[in-house]
Amino acid sequence: METKAFQKIYTKISQITKATCSLKATNIGYEEMAIVHGRLAQVVKIVGENVTLQIFSGTEGIPTNAEVIFLGHPPVLKVSDELSGRFFNAYGEPIDGGPVIDGEERQIGGPSVNPVRRKQPSEFIPTGIAGIDLNNALVTGQKIPFFADPDQPFNQVMAMVALRADADKIILGGMGLTNDDYLYYKNVFDNAGALDRIISFVNTTENPPVERLLVPDMALTAAEYFAVDKNQKVLVLLTDMTLYADALSIVSNRMDQIPSKDSMPGSLYSDLAKIYEKAVQFPDGGSITIIAVTTLSGGDITHAIPDNTGYITEGQLFLRKDTDIGKVIVDPFRSLSRLKQLVIGKKTRADHPQVMNAAIRLYADAANAKTKLENGFDLTDYDERTLHFAKDYSEKLLAIDVNIEVDKMLSTTWDLFNIHFKPAEVGIKQEFVDKYWPKN
Repeated sequence: METKAFQKIYTKISQITKATCSLKATNIGYEEMAIVHGRLAQVVKIVGENVTLQIFSGTEGIPTNAEVIFLGHPPVLKVSDELSGRFFNAYGEPIDGGPVIDGEERQIGGPSVNPVRRKQPSEFIPTGIAGIDLNNALVTGQKIPFFADPDQPFNQVMAMVALRADADKIILGGMGLTNDDYLYYKNVFDNAGALDRIISFVNTTENPPVERLLVPDMALTAAEYFAVDKNQKVLVLLTDMTLYADALSIVSNRMDQIPSKDSMPGSLYSDLAKIYEKAVQFPDGGSITIIAVTTLSGGDITHAIPDNTGYITEGQLFLRKDTDIGKVIVDPFRSLSRLKQLVIGKKTRADHPQVMNAAIRLYADAANAKTKLENGFDLTDYDERTLHFAKDYSEKLLAIDVNIEVDKMLSTTWDLFNIHFKPAEVGIKQEFVDKYWPKN
């Protein structure tokens, strides 16, 4: 970041904590960027003339007479079509060895879209993953998180969604990725030849954790450029929002703020909402859809991070390992897309809602049969068949490594109905049975 000739330089720091320093300064804006002793910083608090700066890489070694130069603007991102296919750090600087972007500077972290400009979401976003498309269809302009334990392959799922989803641009915001994760994404996108529609902003575990706070805003500023200026369908993938929230708590603890539930800052709800509420469907076709990963500690969804997230988002997708097939599936019982009824059977085949409901009901019957089995009760012939069905259903449809079109998902489900049940047991409208029940 270059400094300008007329910028005022301050050299009298009044207080230094682990992450912040304070000084007297005038005409300073909230969230303005600054350089303190050669390190990037951002204004986080202004009381009268007392300004507190958060220093991204920590304050160790900064003397009280260090130079402080205010840059006169909040963090910015240069936006243009040149963003496509590139990897950037939390400050929007290239980390892929390519040239610096030439484009229009936009401030990051602006307000979300005025409700008057929003349209009811109505476009279906297929991902090729049946646990999503068949049971929890996603809609443009939706905001939805994956809830997953830290040992689950959520980065693989995100990469799959990025490659398969029907969107004009995919923007990845990676927070606290290991170097392996970063290289994994880079290789997957490269090898798939999909780089031209993917833009990535990455903070790895080697970067200061506080920098993660810039990543969602960078990703969403790029998303707004393509959705608003170019009328494109943009899918934003954010991983991992738990590490984002941890960075929030690091900052608030260092500023001696009193923590709220689970040692999170009291502002957690509004900090998360500020990000998720950027999801929008515009009347003229552009849209921003947000899929995030929230890792759980020990499967605890009552923790402040997933708990607050659930209030803001429109459902959740739950990953779990299915012990019967030894694969990770999208759990049909704990997953929910609150907007799916806007598209299933309307933008997809007419039998979709009925097939989905019948399959889930039979899957639930299998869960009951399993409980009977575990408690030593005898199983009926129907129970046995539901158990076989559930295993096939998990293997051929729910497993995250299955990649098929929605029509194929529906016909696969009809095939499974046919193998294990009679039409009357499935309970689907006769007109659909006549049309789709396999003729063998």
